[in-house]
Formats: sequence, structure tokens, C-alpha cells
Amino acid sequence: MKKHFVLMLLSFGFLFSCSKLDETVYSSIAQTNFYKTASDAEAGLTSVYSSFADMYSGPSMVLVPDFSADQVYPRPVVGRNTLTMFNYDANYTTQRSFNRTLESPLDIWQHTYTGIERANWVISKVPGVAMNASRRDQIVGEALFLRALFYFTLARNFGDVPVKTTPTLNETDAFTAKSARADVYRQIYEDLDKAAGFLPAYSASIPKGRPSKEAAMALHAKAALYDEKWDVALQKAQQVISSGRYSLIPEVKDLYDVAREAAARQEVLFAFEAESTAGGRNGQIMSLYGPRNSDGPQYGKTTFGSIFAYQKFFNSFNPLDKRRQLLDTNYVNGQGRVVPQRDITPITTEGVLVKKYMDPNSNGANGANNVPVLRLADVYLVAAEAEARLNGPSGSAYNNINIVRRRAGLGDLTPGLSRDAFVDSVLQERSWEFFGEGDRWYDLTRTGKFLAVIPTAINSVFPVRTPLAKHRFFPLPQDEVNANPKLEQNPDWR
Repeated sequence: MKKHFVLMLLSFGFLFSCSKLDETVYSSIAQTNFYKTASDAEAGLTSVYSSFADMYSGPSMVLVPDFSADQVYPRPVVGRNTLTMFNYDANYTTQRSFNRTLESPLDIWQHTYTGIERANWVISKVPGVAMNASRRDQIVGEALFLRALFYFTLARNFGDVPVKTTPTLNETDAFTAKSARADVYRQIYEDLDKAAGFLPAYSASIPKGRPSKEAAMALHAKAALYDEKWDVALQKAQQVISSGRYSLIPEVKDLYDVAREAAARQEVLFAFEAESTAGGRNGQIMSLYGPRNSDGPQYGKTTFGSIFAYQKFFNSFNPLDKRRQLLDTNYVNGQGRVVPQRDITPITTEGVLVKKYMDPNSNGANGANNVPVLRLADVYLVAAEAEARLNGPSGSAYNNINIVRRRAGLGDLTPGLSRDAFVDSVLQERSWEFFGEGDRWYDLTRTGKFLAVIPTAINSVFPVRTPLAKHRFFPLPQDEVNANPKLEQNPDWR
């Protein structure tokens, strides 16, 4: 077998000879003849969603950033501590050695580029399919939304990345150089503007797991925040808020109740929608967050005790904060016994459980827990930060953060803060609101705070954590760099 497995080329649909190191393309999947009917168009879009689901069912898109940040940490078995200790390399050697690629930037890279290639075919071919025009436009809009989400994911994780917007017809097409960060974001905005024109405004009739016009605007707002386009971020966030299509649900804990996921869509603009039934796309995150062998009425039927929250993070909450109810220092096991904190995990007496992902009716280790990607609370906090960075902590900025705080059972934020203090308060609010959702690490890296914050997020399991400046972005998979003569490794990882 060849030494290096060429992920990007595989993503672009090519079949290779395995008999020598220099691959020759012998055949390709002839998608040019596929997009003829409405069912072809729907099948093509389903394949794009499949790549999105691959990122979350694993669930790399949550664990890769969260293991790197300051809220939760892994039980350090079979190489699971690589991200937490910042000892990975461009080959991701440890993850490969311990079969941890499902919790690796490698996994994110592969699934995003697979999804982008599939989306490129849909966007290119579906407009020519003879079918209902309204549904045809929606299919293209959904593919544009997902392509933008894939590129936003890549930009947050790897920085400058190759941008490709046309289907791959031959081997040469697959070799693409990196685009500058500004060009990556420019493509994201272009896709989302087009998507918003094709997608319907939110209503209860939109099938679950499908984006709305407001979801496209919300993703545009968040991307612009990362791109430091404060005016665009504020404008798009305000459009979502003023549409009145979404609202915060009264109880924050209901966002994560598998029995109330329909009601949660009042707030959740877009999510990975999991199903634990046979044939459905399930998620593994419940089994990882549940305590070892819980077999109880709370977490799920099969759980491993693989992830816990830092005691320091738990202590940071105001006891009145309703979001602290989504963390716990004990649980009820299958025999009805309350298991105290000191017995939750054998690796530390300070293991804190995360309760955002519990499914007592799980199918073994697979749960039906949805993973939010965009929530209205996120839009409010994007608007608060963007407004403050533009105009200082105005009344509007305070109102947006206070809406989120009030739902959490907290009083309004201290008035009269400076611009920097207000922005720090928004970042702290985001930490309490979105823990365990794969968000915090990107807030720390986009603001440059990770170098100061991460060394303080320690415990007896990880007493020393020393990220370097180069860890702001993950290295491009070295196999990709080796296979693509136009692709250069990130400068800090050469």
C-alpha cells in the first residue's frame, strides 16, 4: 500500500492504483452524467449533508476545539490528550497511532473538503435540472450554505486554505494552492448572500436540519465577527434579531433535552440533528460525556467517562446561573445510588460532569442528542460584541448581552464598563453559554487570548499546559502538502 493516503484527491472522487507510490488516475466517478432528475438533485444534496454529519457524529467538530480550550478535558487514554497538551505534529502521528483520527483536525480537513467537492457539483449542476423551480433554488441555497459553513470551519481551524468552487473533472483540477484569509472569507460571504436569496424564511414547516434564510444571515454575522468586519457582523445579526422568526426558549436546559428538540428549534437556527434509531444518523457525544458505565436514568445506556469539565470552570459560575445546572458533581447510577464527585472518575476527585448531552433511551453508545451549530443566543452576543467594538458599550450592546443573561437567571451586566472590559464580559458570557459546543477555543484564538488563558486551565490530570503561538491554527495535514505541489504548509509548522 502506498505510504501516504491522498485525502483531498480521494475527496474529489478519484480511484487510485495502490501498487506504487506515484499514483495514476485510472478512473473517476462520472458525476457529469448524474444530475438529470429531481431525485438526482436531492441525492446530491444528501451527500453534502452526509459530510456535515460526519464532522459532528464523530464528533471531531466538537471535541477538537473543546479538548484544546479551558472548559472540558479528556480522560488521558489512547492518545486522547494530544490536543489538550498541544503535542501534535503536522503528521498527527499520535492520533494515527492510537486510532484517534475521529477526534483529530485530520478528520475535520477530510470531511470539509469532501463536503465542498460534493457541494460544488450540486451548485454547478442542479440549476440545469428540470424540476420544481422553487425546490431547485432551495437545494442550491442549502448547498451554498453548507459550502460556506465548510470554509468557515476550515478558516477557523487552519487559517489560509485552498478555495475551490468548481467540480473536479481531472487530476489537475484537484491541485489547488492556498488562498489568503481575506479571500476565504470573501467566498464565505458570497456563498451566504446567495444562499439567503434562495432559502425560505424560518417557519415550523421547514424540515428539521435544514437552514433558513436567517441561518445564512447568522452564519454571515459570525464569520464577519471572526474577520473583524464589525459593521457587517452587527448588520447581519440585527437582521436576524429583528426578523422575529426566532426567540430564546425560556429554560436553557431544554435546549439539550432530546424529548424537546422540536421546541428548541425556536432558538436553534441550525444543528446537527442526530437520531438513535436504526437507519438514522446518530452521535457518539453522549457516550463520551456520560460517566463510566452509568447505565442509569440520566445519561444513557452505554457511557465511557471520557470527558469532564474543569473544576475551575464550574467554580466560575454564579450559583444562580441556570446554565450551571448543565454541570454536576454527582449523578444517579443504574441502581439508583447517588455517585459523589470523588467517585465519578478514577483520574481525579474533581471531575465535573457535563449534562448537555444525555439520552436515557440511547441505542447503546449512540444517542439522539442534537449538537447546536447556530443559536439565537450566539446572534445576540455577536451583536453585543460587534456593537461595542464599533461604537463602544452602548445601550444596544448592553441590551443584547442582558437578554442572554436574564434567560440564565442573572442580573444585568455592570453598567459603565470600558470597551475592553465589556468585550471581555461578552467573551466570558459566551464561555458560560456555549461550553461543550465546540465554540470556546475559537473565541480564544481569534482574540489572541489563548496564550494567557490556557496555562491557567489546569488540574491534577493536566498540571501544565503550554500552548505556543503556532497553535492558533492547526497544521495542514502533511500528507496533503506532500501530495499537492501547489500546497504549502502553514509557516509556523514548516
